Amino acid sequence: MAYDSRLAIPVIVGPTASGKSAIGVALALRLERARGVKGVVIAADSMQVYRGLDIGTAKPTVAERCGVEHRMIDLVEPVEAFSVDAWLEGAEAEIARARAAAGAPMVVGGTHLYIKALLEGMFEGPEPDAALRAELTAMDAGARRAELERVDAAAAARIHPNDVRRTVRALEVFRQTGTPISVLQSQWDGGRVRADCVLVVVEWPVEALNRRINARVKGMMEAGLLEETRALWEAGRLGMQAREGLGYKQLVAHLEGRCTLVEAVEAIKIETRRFAKNQRTWLRRLSARPPGGGLVRIDGERIGADEAAQLVEQQMFR
Repeated sequence: MAYDSRLAIPVIVGPTASGKSAIGVALALRLERARGVKGVVIAADSMQVYRGLDIGTAKPTVAERCGVEHRMIDLVEPVEAFSVDAWLEGAEAEIARARAAAGAPMVVGGTHLYIKALLEGMFEGPEPDAALRAELTAMDAGARRAELERVDAAAAARIHPNDVRRTVRALEVFRQTGTPISVLQSQWDGGRVRADCVLVVVEWPVEALNRRINARVKGMMEAGLLEETRALWEAGRLGMQAREGLGYKQLVAHLEGRCTLVEAVEAIKIETRRFAKNQRTWLRRLSARPPGGGLVRIDGERIGADEAAQLVEQQMFR
């Protein structure tokens, strides 16, 4: 059976260290071997878009890719900002490109906002107001932050104090509509769900996943994460967003003398486990309303990448 471009696009999600990338590669290899269809992995990871952030983002190495084409990685320098809008536009273009070449696009990653935007579309706020935006940008940083905390505490809780772009946008929306952007974004929930995707959720027991996370952090340090971070930091290549990445943030704190290396590594483990917990909460919500192509649950502890790929293939070609 030849590949049909109308078939659902696998969207492989799961908490960090759950084995998503391996399943994506296994699926692409299986489709090429069994059906003569070239699989293309489209990464949905807000840190893998940065060139040079390799070890800490668990970016698949050339060997791990096994010849499978990976897109939406290594797009920009780590001093640049990168938005969900930019990712969605690029991902849609790559999906169309793969389909036009009779290939099989598959989306693999754990950046919640990217996946949500792909499956449900983007939150549409009011049009940007250039004059208002300039006024907000020129504000004293402390006053701007105080206003955000006053008018939209929920947005302030999730927007980093140094993130000028998102702070300005949140205040711009509030001043134009009188409604906090956090409220408007919550109204995004419950809307349409994309019909041409199948959601693949990789699940792990908490304790088993935590052991994998700890082992992954240990492996990253042995592979040279400290050296990678130091080179980026000394070259001034870590911008506002990139330096907030898991692993890099904690090691920069060590390089700046704010903690020991042992403390930094322990902080990476703790924050990664916390991040995985947040991902599991988000995945439960996402799984409750899967896209039109259906839902495949993968028991990561019991099912290997090859068997998982077979289950996804069956869903695609049923």
